[in-house]
Amino acid sequence: MSATGRTRAPADRLSIKICGLTDAAAVDAALDAGADMIGLVFFPPSPRHVAIADGAALADRARGRAEIVALTVDAEEATLDAIANRVRPTLLQFHGRETPDVVRAARERYGIPVMKALGVATAADLDRVSDYRDAADHLLLDAKPPKDATRPGGNGAAFDWSLLAALDPALPYMLSGGLDPATVADAVRQVRPAAIDVSSGVEHAPGRKDPALIHAFVTAARAADETAATDRSRETA
Repeated sequence: MSATGRTRAPADRLSIKICGLTDAAAVDAALDAGADMIGLVFFPPSPRHVAIADGAALADRARGRAEIVALTVDAEEATLDAIANRVRPTLLQFHGRETPDVVRAARERYGIPVMKALGVATAADLDRVSDYRDAADHLLLDAKPPKDATRPGGNGAAFDWSLLAALDPALPYMLSGGLDPATVADAVRQVRPAAIDVSSGVEHAPGRKDPALIHAFVTAARAADETAATDRSRETA
C-alpha cells in the first residue's frame, strides 16, 4: 500500500497521457516516447486549442498507436457531434461543469468511453467522485483552479495528494496537476494512480510542447512505476 493508501495489482501498467498537443511534431514526440494517450483540446480560450479540422489530422497521425482523447469544456452538442464525427476520438474528456447526466448521455450518444475531470483543493471536493463514478468510464483528478482563473484545470499547480487516501483503494483514476519530469516520479510512487496526465509540465511555452521534456517525463514515469511494482512484489513475497 502506498503513502496515500492506494493499491494496484503488480501486473498493472501505468497509463501516460500527454495532453494539449497542437502540432505534428508534438504528436510524434509523444508517440516516440511511448505515451499511451494523446490529448487534443477543443476549447478556444486555451492556448492549446486546435480547430476541429486540425485536430482530425493530428488524430489520424496517432490512430492505432495511442488512444486519442478529445478534451472539451461545457461544449454544445453540435460541437461534440463535430468532434465525434470528424476527429473520431477513442475517448471524450469533459473538463467543465458537466453534470453526471450530461456525461452519461454523451457516452450513450457517441458509443465511446468518457472521462470526467474533477478539481481537487480540499477533502470536500472528493465528494463528487461518487456522483460521477458510474456516469464516466474514467475519472481525472486535477488541481482545482483559482477562483479568478479563466480556464479550468490545475494551470500547472499540484494539489495535496494525501487527500486521495480517503478514496476507495479499488478506484482507478488519472492524476493531473503540477506534474513535470522532476515531480512525476514522486507522484507515481506516492499516489500509485492508474494513469497520469501532463500538459504544461512538458512545454517550453504555453501550448508549445518540448520533445525533450516529453521524453524525460515518460522515462521518469516508467522508471518510477517499475520501481514501485518491484517494491510491492518484495513486500508480498
